[in-house]
Amino acid sequence: MNSKSKKSINRSTPRPMRADAQRNLDKLLRTALAVFDSSGVDAPVREIARRARVGVGTIYRHFPRRSDLIVAVLRNEVDACANAGTELSAKHSAGEALVRWVECYVEFVTARRGLAASLNSDDPAFKAVTLHFQQRLRPVVQSLIDAAIAAGEIRKGIQPYELLCGVAALCNPFECPEPPDARRMVSLFIDGLRYGASL
Repeated sequence: MNSKSKKSINRSTPRPMRADAQRNLDKLLRTALAVFDSSGVDAPVREIARRARVGVGTIYRHFPRRSDLIVAVLRNEVDACANAGTELSAKHSAGEALVRWVECYVEFVTARRGLAASLNSDDPAFKAVTLHFQQRLRPVVQSLIDAAIAAGEIRKGIQPYELLCGVAALCNPFECPEPPDARRMVSLFIDGLRYGASL
């Protein structure tokens, strides 16, 4: 292989982000999340920059479009939710880990409702987030379910998409005068999972 080919390969290989740069990016995403939560996804980019103590140009360098920033924030939150399942499995019994993870998922769904609503837009940039959601959360939920079934904590035959979609549906606001508390509804859902368990 000649030196020209080697240089070509080196240029095409992405360089890993430095640790300090990754920390700065993580801080920026956390700040954007806080601003989106308080002011909505249409909040001014300059507000995010001010609170993150970076220049507006820094944000646009990483995220040329607003949708790019929203996608990055959502992916970050999905990753955190998935990682929580692994951590809880290592610290708690199978049944307890599942319940605690569902509580994390409820927080994710309810606290990020406005952010997640962006996924219903026509912007094709958001389609990748839905795929990322499935790829990251389904295996985690499958593992939690399998462990809880093996421990006799919940009934057999529960599918990951049933838990993900069921909990999300219960967390959405109902069109009734007094919408029930989402956490109470999910608690009843968990009781349903336990019904018929082989404990």
